[in-house]
Amino acid sequence: MSGQWLQGAHIGYAHLQVRDLGRALAFYRDLLGFLEIGREGATVLLSATGSPPPLLILTELRGARPKPPRTTGLYHVAIRVPTRRDLARVFRRLLEHEWPFQGFSDHGVSEALYLPDPDGNGLEIYRDRPRAQWPWQEGRLAMVTKPLDVEDLLGEAIPEPWEGLPSGTDIGHIHLHVADLEEAERFYVGILGLEVTQRDYPGARFFAAGGYHHHVGTNIWAGRGAPPPPADAVGLRSFSLVVPDEASWIGIRERALAAGLPVREGSGVLFLQDPSANRLQVVLEGRFALDEALG
Repeated sequence: MSGQWLQGAHIGYAHLQVRDLGRALAFYRDLLGFLEIGREGATVLLSATGSPPPLLILTELRGARPKPPRTTGLYHVAIRVPTRRDLARVFRRLLEHEWPFQGFSDHGVSEALYLPDPDGNGLEIYRDRPRAQWPWQEGRLAMVTKPLDVEDLLGEAIPEPWEGLPSGTDIGHIHLHVADLEEAERFYVGILGLEVTQRDYPGARFFAAGGYHHHVGTNIWAGRGAPPPPADAVGLRSFSLVVPDEASWIGIRERALAAGLPVREGSGVLFLQDPSANRLQVVLEGRFALDEALG
């Protein structure tokens, strides 16, 4: 059993806790181009099309404090756009509105922009290169971190009216601070059934299904043994891993229960947390449970 067996699994949504919903929507909706699906109390659901399923869920907690730096939790949410031209259009729009960036990288498999949202939640906006162009070394995928040629990328952005994010936008991966990489591997490989795609990047480990470069990244850059952030901090409330069939879902449930992990269950939805207290849902394609996500 491996990530190849989970062919078709992918990240569904990221659920973020924010301090001010209006400020967050001014960024994610008005600037970046997500569209509202609906609202429930202090929670807004967003997608690239304005139709389900959601890609981002924003929940306001008034008075939320910044996430302490040496804690587990979110490193970044990675928003994936379909093409290089799409990435260039988003890049130009953010530059025109003078949004601050934290970095620009060419990872061999992808080209990526790094930036904070208004609450300091880390974001990556990226596009994948075609798989035939991904670098390999000794039979293993070799992700790298090199400077991105930003001028060449901007050259792809032809002048045209801004019409928001393209319909093929999704959440390509989630990158998490964890307390221990070996514990993370036992959970994401041993319980969820992903495979390790890279383990030689200092202080980090990457996991994926179906031969992708990574659906979940983990690192100990906040410190080995780092504690979870407080519940009243901004950051990641949960994310979802969508699995392709009931057999995959049942297998994850059985392994989690056999390992003695706390498991809550809904209709086609499992509510779990990794050993570093990062919460996630494992869901069958087409399923979603907002109320439990808020629990």
